[in-house]
Amino acid sequence: MRRTPPSPELAALAACIDHTLLAPDATDAAIEALCAEAVAHGFKAVCVNPWHLPRAAARLRGELPLAITVCGFPLGASHSAVKAREAALAVEQGAAEVDMVLNLGALKSGRADLARDDVAGVVRACAGAPVKVILETCLLDDAQKELACRLAVEAGAAFVKTSTGFSSAGATLADVALMRRVVGPNFGVKASGGIRTLDDCASMLRAGADRIGTSSGAAILAQAAQLAATQGERPWQTV
Repeated sequence: MRRTPPSPELAALAACIDHTLLAPDATDAAIEALCAEAVAHGFKAVCVNPWHLPRAAARLRGELPLAITVCGFPLGASHSAVKAREAALAVEQGAAEVDMVLNLGALKSGRADLARDDVAGVVRACAGAPVKVILETCLLDDAQKELACRLAVEAGAAFVKTSTGFSSAGATLADVALMRRVVGPNFGVKASGGIRTLDDCASMLRAGADRIGTSSGAAILAQAAQLAATQGERPWQTV
């Protein structure tokens, strides 16, 4: 049953969250539960692995949350043609957005054109569905992060995203701030990886993120509701 968010402020917070389950052993039942939570709380999207996308898209049809998936995940090292086909199939199967992993090896080898073209191929394959480019920031130095952001913009993506959640570290405030500075105010920045609490979420939003990828969305909203009810505080509204 759909639950109405208790306030416009909480609804706005929920609308920043991509409710995420990318565990390789996620079951059909877990995906159904994820979608039900997303509908109940009014999250922006549900992010699942490609195999689960048709189920999520069917469950969310006519509902507020979007069905989204990943591409070239989690390493980013697939052939560009494979990434493009995976992205096109995702859109065919109901993905409203696609989160792709950057070709990190190309970027770090100084082959910026290849890294940019890899993203551009996925953007073309998505035929208008927004593409988020996962930088895996923990594997890059600041100069490489800045370059990756510029390449994502040049290639026609809609967002840059910090992390897969499967590498050595996740999102940091410094990386989110760097990404926002490079891409400017009108490009998307998604923080993901290790965001589990309201404090984590609010800090990332204040640093410049406008989308949060997390598997802890329900807990974050519960913390926000309790804080607003007991103390009248809404730290996420400072964005």
